[in-house]
Amino acid sequence: MVEEQHRFPCPSCGADMRFDPGQNRLICDFCGHTEVVEKGLEKYAEPIRELDFNAAMSEQLLPHEIEEVRISPCPNCGAQIEIHEKDHATTCPFCATPVVTDTGLHRQIKPQGLLPFLLDEPQAHAAMNKWMGRLWFAPSGLTEYARKGRKMNGVYVPFWTYDADTRTKYTGQRGDDYYTTETRTVNGKTETYQQRHTRWSHASGRVKRFFDDVLILASNSLPRKHTDALEPWELKSLKPYDPNFLAGFNAEGYQIQLDEGFQNAKKVMEHQIRRDIERDIGGDHQRISSMDTVHSDITFKHVLLPIWLAAYRYKGKSYRFVVNGQTGKVKGERPYSAIKIAFAVLVVALAVGGVAYYAEYMQ
Repeated sequence: MVEEQHRFPCPSCGADMRFDPGQNRLICDFCGHTEVVEKGLEKYAEPIRELDFNAAMSEQLLPHEIEEVRISPCPNCGAQIEIHEKDHATTCPFCATPVVTDTGLHRQIKPQGLLPFLLDEPQAHAAMNKWMGRLWFAPSGLTEYARKGRKMNGVYVPFWTYDADTRTKYTGQRGDDYYTTETRTVNGKTETYQQRHTRWSHASGRVKRFFDDVLILASNSLPRKHTDALEPWELKSLKPYDPNFLAGFNAEGYQIQLDEGFQNAKKVMEHQIRRDIERDIGGDHQRISSMDTVHSDITFKHVLLPIWLAAYRYKGKSYRFVVNGQTGKVKGERPYSAIKIAFAVLVVALAVGGVAYYAEYMQ
């Protein structure tokens, strides 16, 4: 296989062009030349289609569904950074560690689709600064450093989506509440009250559900809680994969393999299946004793989602902030300032002491 080249030379001056978020075009920052991406996609892009999970696991995908890319692992956080052939070194967008390219090619499942960036870097930076402004106990030095620091990195982060038909056979118990009238003596007086009881009975049955686009992070470079906080993603707006959208951005190769990702997807599905079973059992309470789920017609997509990311080192420690490249939702690692916390505790203590003194004085 031939390594796919992700270079976008300007036809006017030869400089590298970049994708312009929200404009669906490539732009040359050197001479100002632009090219519309959407118009070019209409000529050759096919609808995004699901790939067969079992075919992928038995290495029977078609040649055009596989690609070879040049990826180097970050020595600090392990992120799989795709590096262009002309580059020999870069900085990890996840932890700001220098990364030197290796010489090997990595064979992986080609992305079927992606969500293009809608926010540009200044908009993402403004969203991050606004979010940080609400962190009362963050060190002032860090927030000031972040506001004046280097630009954020636009990264396409890998995800898997899974579709599956599920049929589940279950056993359990149904609990129905009933009440009896009881009496009790309180302070020498007898009174009646309603005592609740639960009558349990055996329950069993079958439920079925089709799952569409169960989204699973395919990277270990970011905490799952960070990427979960950026949801929801408009997956209905996925574009067929085209390297033009990657111009000027970083792309991360997936670290979580297809089968491992499906195991994580099954846990997401199980949570919904349990709710389906509880509704099927009915009653006031439910207990599930056993679940036997069969997954069939499993398909998947490898997709790239846009995240603006800032990794700052402050007093020897790294802090990361992520911004949804579509919606501007922000999540980050929350630092705390011991001085600010101590000052807040002192203020509260003085306020409480002042109120107590005033109350005693008024007596």
